[in-house]
Amino acid sequence: MTRNDLDPLILDLLEWIGREPRSYADVIDAWRTSCPRLTVWEDAIDRGLAVREHAKGYGVMIGLTDAGRGFLREHGRIVDVSATLLVSRARCST
Repeated sequence: MTRNDLDPLILDLLEWIGREPRSYADVIDAWRTSCPRLTVWEDAIDRGLAVREHAKGYGVMIGLTDAGRGFLREHGRIVDVSATLLVSRARCST
């Protein structure tokens, strides 16, 4: 995986998403920026570290991919796997 200057912020984003299921609206509200050179959210999606999923009854949710969880582990950050189960369960019921 390519290392860049945004990695610390991407790690913060992924760690935040990994703590509990987050709605798309919550993620965009918390991580939007007006700086076109600060593309944390877009980079995380483009690099396959996070994914948008439609979860019945929850709307669009943001979850970590296996690559995202691996990226966190690779950098010494711990992810509670149970936090991603809501998104997976909801997705299975669609």
